[in-house]
Amino acid sequence: MKKQTAKYTSDKGDIIGSLRQVDDFLPSPKELFAAVRKNGPQTKVTLELDDDALAFFKREANRRKTSYQRMIRNLIRSYARARSAR
Repeated sequence: MKKQTAKYTSDKGDIIGSLRQVDDFLPSPKELFAAVRKNGPQTKVTLELDDDALAFFKREANRRKTSYQRMIRNLIRSYARARSAR
């Protein structure tokens, strides 16, 4: 099986269409730290984040002596679970 190659776009995060507010169901940084379990197979990805968002996760992870990548992964997992439960 041939290894897949990442294809990058010039997406700058422009908003298309109208926005609507959603319920705040995401976990707090404390809850993200507590969710340290590993759920099945994982895939490495490349992701660009805003500097201020990355600084937030690094700061919170440092305070809790954990990995900022783990906190981001747990946040995305929580979001995906909450959205698929609908």
